[in-house]
Amino acid sequence: MIIAQRNRFFIGSVVLLLGTVFGFFNVSHAQGKNDLIKVAGSTTLLPIMARAAENFSFKNGRIIVNAGGSGVGIQAVGTGRIDIGLASRQLTPQEKKRFSQSNLKVRRIGRDGVACAISSEIFHGGVRALSRQQIRDIYLGEITNWKALGGPDRKILVIDKERHRGTRHVFMRYVFGDEQAPAPAARLVTGSNNEEQAKIAQSDAAIGMLSIAWLNDDVVGVGLREDGQIIQPTFENIQTGAFPISRDLNLITAGEPTGATKEFIDYLLSPAGQRIVFASGYIPIRPMALDLKTALRVLDD
Repeated sequence: MIIAQRNRFFIGSVVLLLGTVFGFFNVSHAQGKNDLIKVAGSTTLLPIMARAAENFSFKNGRIIVNAGGSGVGIQAVGTGRIDIGLASRQLTPQEKKRFSQSNLKVRRIGRDGVACAISSEIFHGGVRALSRQQIRDIYLGEITNWKALGGPDRKILVIDKERHRGTRHVFMRYVFGDEQAPAPAARLVTGSNNEEQAKIAQSDAAIGMLSIAWLNDDVVGVGLREDGQIIQPTFENIQTGAFPISRDLNLITAGEPTGATKEFIDYLLSPAGQRIVFASGYIPIRPMALDLKTALRVLDD
């Protein structure tokens, strides 16, 4: 079983809050410019940010979290419009050059895996694993029916993501060796993880790319067939490096963070913050000071 499924109910609540203020603290005090932390970017990191913003407090402050995708977050922090950009991929050479004067700093707070996600009807109909070549052929339109892959006789609904999305970068780099590779067979192009999750769940024949934390009973991650083995998109396989489609979850700042921004980042890297990373369905990079069973209770706190 894919353990990230435990997070699906919390993620649903996050989506309803996009573009809103997730945390207000000590609002009776006068608030100055430095009391507001503006965060935007990757929807993959939103579950982490929502819970962290709720739990973290600093004097006279509030935290505003917006989505938009990794590219949007990097651009916004590079142009000085926000304090922290959220990116589920690395900076591209073009971004480093474009924002060289902003002295962008990258801080890793967790790791994630990107699954080749399919409709549950296809999974239960017999498609449990795909090779890299088979995924490539689907996105190129050379395989158009699930029957050719051992599944039911249904036309494949190919779902792509917007080009600036971090999830797409990582997935396409694995499948095609090019993060900007086209997907000519795609009939839908989605933005956020929530949108892609919904489109796959609403279909009985879809394939897409999705963070493992957004998988559920209706949207299932298939195994990857490599070198005669099938590698499942599980927490353990991503943690050990066995699952090949993985990425860092990053916070981007313009220069070294200071003040409340630094305090918030330090909180995310503390044992309490890393427990939130874990409870959100991702892999912490620092000790959580809790065993696995106890850490799972964070969702219920």
